[in-house]
Parts: sequence; C-alpha cells; structure tokens
Amino acid sequence: MASRIAALRQYIDNALLSKPGTQVWHHVYTHLHSVALACTLIALKRGEDAELAAMAGMLHDFYPCKLGYPVDDHAAKGAALAREVLDELGLTSPEETGMICAAIHNHSDKSGHYDAFTEVLIDADVMQHCLYDITIPIAEREKKRYQRLLNEFGLNRGVLCTSSS
Repeated sequence: MASRIAALRQYIDNALLSKPGTQVWHHVYTHLHSVALACTLIALKRGEDAELAAMAGMLHDFYPCKLGYPVDDHAAKGAALAREVLDELGLTSPEETGMICAAIHNHSDKSGHYDAFTEVLIDADVMQHCLYDITIPIAEREKKRYQRLLNEFGLNRGVLCTSSS
C-alpha cells in the first residue's frame, strides 16, 4: 500500500500535470514539492509530525493551482479545498485534517505567531521562496523569519542571504 504522502502527491501531480501552459505549472509544481520537502526537514528538526507537515506543504498552494494565479485570500480558500481533498482521499483523521487546514489557512501571515505545526509550514514557505533563487532579493515581509531560519540551521553567517538588512 502506498504511503499517505505518496497518495497525496499522486493526486496533486495528476491535477497539475494535466494543465496547459507547462512553464507556469512547472513553477507551481516545483514550489509545492519544494515546500513539502522543507516542511519535512523543519518538522524533523523541531520534533513535529513530518508526514503531516509534508502533506500540508503539498496542499498549501493547491487552491490557486486549480484556478490560476493570483487568487485573493488563497490561504483561507486553500484550507477549505485541502479539507475537501483530504476528506475525498480519506488519508487523515479529523484531527490531522484540522491541523493541516489550520496551517494552510495561516501560511501567508509571515509576521504572525502560531502553533508549532503551523510555524513549520510558514517557515518552509519562506525557505522555499528565499532559496529557490538566491540571487533574487528577499521580500521584506520574509527577512526576519528567513534570518531566524538561517540561525536555526547554523547558517547564521548569512551566506545565503542576498538582501540588504
């Protein structure tokens, strides 16, 4: 039997790879998979549920993928869609679904402070944005969180930080 993560990835991949406009969807596809990987890494480091974190990463921007970017209030709408997908696939308990959906609902608020599981997704999203192309300046709203991540992972010399402080 396939793992829950593999089942969810297959669902997401099938939805995205059937879309026209390969260039745009490749970026989105890469973002979802990269955030899922970053979620796993951060969750393992912090003692959070890495499997559920990876699932949150795979689903966090799935709503705009279905409609095309940009989408207003994509985090809240994405949480509702994530609940539908998880219920349809039967991969999670109601409590697990609630954790994933709460994290997705709050993932766009980079200056907020949330429960430890939600913080994993927010930090993973920032990590992917900042590391995808280190030659691009870091968004102002992500600088503090990114610097904390560099410190947390022992990269406190700012080697990867290309923006001015």
